[in-house]
Amino acid sequence: MTDPSDFKGSGGGWRNPPRPPRPPGSGGPEFPKLPFNKPPRKVMIIGGIILVFLLVVVGALVSGRGGIVEISDREVAVIVNYMTGSEEIVDRPGYKIFFPFTQQAFKFDKSPQTFVMSGDRDIDNNHVRKLTVRASDGSSFWFEKLSIQYSLRPSAANIILNDSGDGESFKQQWVRTFARSILRDEFGKYSAEEVADPSGYGEATDKAQGRLNVALEPHGIKVVRIITPRPKFEERYENAIAERKVADQTVSKLMTRADQLRQERERRLADIERDKATQYETLLGTLGAEKITAEKDAVRITKDADAEKIRVAAEGQATEQQLTEEARGKTALAHKEAEGLRARVEALATRGEILIKERLAENFSKIRFEIVPYRRDPAPIRIEHLEGSRRGGNQ
Repeated sequence: MTDPSDFKGSGGGWRNPPRPPRPPGSGGPEFPKLPFNKPPRKVMIIGGIILVFLLVVVGALVSGRGGIVEISDREVAVIVNYMTGSEEIVDRPGYKIFFPFTQQAFKFDKSPQTFVMSGDRDIDNNHVRKLTVRASDGSSFWFEKLSIQYSLRPSAANIILNDSGDGESFKQQWVRTFARSILRDEFGKYSAEEVADPSGYGEATDKAQGRLNVALEPHGIKVVRIITPRPKFEERYENAIAERKVADQTVSKLMTRADQLRQERERRLADIERDKATQYETLLGTLGAEKITAEKDAVRITKDADAEKIRVAAEGQATEQQLTEEARGKTALAHKEAEGLRARVEALATRGEILIKERLAENFSKIRFEIVPYRRDPAPIRIEHLEGSRRGGNQ
C-alpha cells in the first residue's frame, strides 16, 4: 500500500513517486486495477474512415488533385484532364477550381531566371564555369561573368510539362545544353581585335541570342537578355588594348579639337567676311565721296593747268625772244673772236719761227743755274738732254 505520508495533500501531488506494483505471487501487497472502457467498434471504423479521407484530401491538395489551386502572379498553371487528355493553361493569378482526381494542376515559375557562366567550375545547373572562346585569328579570350536571363513562355507551359516535366525541371538542362556551344560559335567568328571593340561583341551577342531563342523555342523557353561583359585577354594583349584605347582616346580628342578648330575657323571667316563686307561698303561710300571730290579737283586742276599753260607759253615766248637775241649777239661776238683767231693763226703762220724762239728765250730765262766745284760725273747730263726732257714735259 502507498504510504499516506508520501502524498502532499490535495493538488500537491506525491512527495515521492509511488512504488511499482509487485507481480502476483511475489508475496507482497498488490495495487487495485483501474477500470478501462474500450471504444465501440463502430466508432473506431468511422474514425479510421475519417483519417483515411483526411489523408487522401491532404495528399490530393499537395499533389494538385484536390480540386482547387492558388496561382500567384509569378506562376502559370497547366490543368490536365486525365479523362479527355486536354490541357488548360492558366496564366492569371488567383484560385482555379477543377474536378478532383480526374484533373490535376501543375504550376511553373514564369519569373525571369538567370544562367551564369563564371568561375573555374560548375556549381549547379544555373551556375557553370566561365565561357572561354578561341577567336578567328587563333588567340583566346574569356568572359569573367556572362549572364543569360531567360524565362518560360507562359503560352507554352503545356509544352514544358510534356517536354521537361513538372516543377523546376525546365531549369535543369535546356539553357545549359545550348548556351556554351552557340556563344562560342558566334564569338569565335571574330578576331581578337574585333571582339575588343564593344560594337563587335555586341553584334555577336545579338546573333547568339537569336540562335538561342530558335533552339529553345521548341522547349517553351525564351532568352530575354544576354549580359556580356568586356572580354578578357592575355596580359600582353590587354596592355596592347589599353594602349590602343589611349591612342583612340587621343585621336578622338584630336578629332574633337580639329572639329573645334574647324568651327572656330569658320566662325572667324564669317566674322572676317562680315567685317570686310562692312569695310567694303564703307570704302565704297568713301570712294564715292572721294571720286566726287577728285572730279571737282580735276576740273579745278584742269582750269589751273590751262591758265598755267597760257602763262608758261607767254613766258616761254618772251624767253625765246630774249634768248634768240642773246644768241644772235653771241653769234656775232663769236664771229669776231673767230676772225681775231684767224688773224693770229695767219700771223703765226708767217712769224712762227720767231715766236718759238721768243718762247724759248722766255723759258730759258726761268732756268736757275747752280755752280759747284768740278768733278767727274760718271753719268753727265748734257744741256740738250735737259732741253729735250723739258720739251717732252711741255708737250
